[in-house]
Amino acid sequence: MDLRQLFATNLRRVRHSRRISQEQLAHDAGIDRAYVSRVERATTYVGLEIIGKLAAVLDVEPAEFFQKPVKRTAKR
Repeated sequence: MDLRQLFATNLRRVRHSRRISQEQLAHDAGIDRAYVSRVERATTYVGLEIIGKLAAVLDVEPAEFFQKPVKRTAKR
């Protein structure tokens, strides 16, 4: 998984866990909703300023967007 995809996956996960829509996230961060959509689909690059804005709105450390997912083991 490349960094863009990793960031996209984690952004979407955090946003969903906070129950915030793309539209609300974009509004609160002062960016375009279509841009948030492109970031979550990993079709565009995201700059440091935007990473900071998204982290602030979602109340997470920016580094959380770059954490590799923990592999879950199957329950038997």
